[in-house]
This record gives sequence, C-alpha cells and structure tokens, in this order.
Amino acid sequence: MKKSLSFLQKLKRNNNKEWFHANRASYDEARAEFLAFVEMLVSEIGMFDPDLGPIDPRKTLFRINRDIRFSRDKSPYKTNFGSFIIKGGKKTGNAGYYFHLDPEGTFIGGGVYHPEAEILKKVRHEIYGNPEEFREIITEKSFRKKFGDMYDDQLKTAPKGYPKDFEHIDLLKYKSYIVSRQLDDKLVYGVQLLKETLASYRLMNPMIRFINYALE
Repeated sequence: MKKSLSFLQKLKRNNNKEWFHANRASYDEARAEFLAFVEMLVSEIGMFDPDLGPIDPRKTLFRINRDIRFSRDKSPYKTNFGSFIIKGGKKTGNAGYYFHLDPEGTFIGGGVYHPEAEILKKVRHEIYGNPEEFREIITEKSFRKKFGDMYDDQLKTAPKGYPKDFEHIDLLKYKSYIVSRQLDDKLVYGVQLLKETLASYRLMNPMIRFINYALE
C-alpha cells in the first residue's frame, strides 16, 4: 500500500485541483494498487461468505471527489481510499465489509452505518425476536477482543413500538449496527495486512449475516 499511502499524504498537503491534475498519473497508480488489494479481499471474502455473490471490485470503491455543496470545507478531494464490499452493491443498504485507507489512521469495519429508517426498523425487529442470538454474536470472546463494543450512537430511550422494560432494550437503541478496529502502521505497511483484514472480516461475518437475513 506504499504508493497509495504516499499519494494520499501528498494530497493532504496539496488538496487542490491544479495539483491533482498535474499528478493524475500518480493518482491512477495509487488507485490501481488499492483496487488490486480490494480485488483480493473480494475473492477471499467470497470463500467464507458465499451470500456475497458476484462483486465488481471497482464498484465497491468510493469516489475521491468530495461533495462540497453543503460543507464549509471546500477541499475538493477526500484524503483517503475507501471500499465497501456489500451484497448487491452499496445502494442496497445491506450490511457489508468496509476498508478505509488513510495515512492518519487506517481502519476496517462492518455492518450498517446510519441506515435508512425502514432498514433500521427491520434490523431492530429481527433483534427483538432473537435477542440472545444477536447478543451471543457481539459478545463472543474473539469478536469482542478484536472490536470491543459496537459503534456507540444510541437513542436515549426505547425506540417507538418497543416496551421500555424489554430485557434486551439496549440492543434496540443503536442507530447503527457496526463494529470497527484501527490498524497500526506496522500492519498497514507490512505483509500481513491482507491476512489480518480477512481474519477480522471472518469474525464479523455472523453479525453481517444476521443483519442481512433481517433485510431479506
């Protein structure tokens, strides 16, 4: 990932259209390196998650251009590379596997982040019907050691339609159902990145399967 990270570091210092266009060839090389890594991820994830189906790795990538219409920050480009590997594509709202490459902090994640209301409703309904199964997934020893708690963005009270005294009401208060872990620089620049990322995704898989089953 050295080409990708080197380019992103330079882009952070020169986030303008003139510099980007002058260094377009470097961007293309960096993107190609990142895409090659994502292609390997897609291939390997399919070995333990057959529900993923056929995936075009290019369509998992996020555009480097920023949407600056409603932002005070008018920097035209993102200074990271991101990929969301997801059954049916990013627009489905399904749970998937995320990889975020950034010189200031690379991380991986999985699940659904701030889903639309109808998707969130389905996930909560499935958890309400099978709370022990979901809790067992997210408290499994290896899972918890790798990811800790889920992303902590919760309602202050029980969501509408659910009893406040429900034993597992804490599981229904989440606005997102996602876990993540930071990757240190030694791992990101080393030869074990692919292996360690896949090991983490494999641990995420039961949670992702649970969520996607709720959405089917």
